[in-house]
Amino acid sequence: MCRVTTGIVGYPVNASARPELIQLYKKTLDELKTKIPEKAAYRQSVEAFTTHRLKIAEENEDVAEIEKLADAGQIEELISQAQDEIKLISKMAEWRAWEPLEDQIPPRQWEYFKKAPSTE
Repeated sequence: MCRVTTGIVGYPVNASARPELIQLYKKTLDELKTKIPEKAAYRQSVEAFTTHRLKIAEENEDVAEIEKLADAGQIEELISQAQDEIKLISKMAEWRAWEPLEDQIPPRQWEYFKKAPSTE
C-alpha cells in the first residue's frame, strides 16, 4: 500500500525512496573513502551508522520495516539526512577537522562544565 502523504510539510511521498536511499548510502561511503582519512573519528562514526542503515535498506523491501529498523524517521527524512551527510563530508574535508588544533587548548578549559559529585 502506498502512502498518499508523509504528514510532514515539505516532505512529499517519494515513490522510489528505497533505491534512492540505497544509492545515497553507497555514495556516502564512497565520499568518505575518497575525502576523509581512515583514522578520522568522523569517518569511523559515519561509516558505522551508514553501513548499518545501508544493510537495513538492502535487506528489507518494505519501507515501513526500513523506517522501523532505522528508527530515525520516515524514509523521506532518511533521504534528506543522507543528502545532508554527503554535503557535510565535503565541508569536513575542506575544514580538515581531523588535523591537530592550530592553538593548544588552555589548561583546565573544560573544568567549568564539571559538576561536583552528588552527595545524595
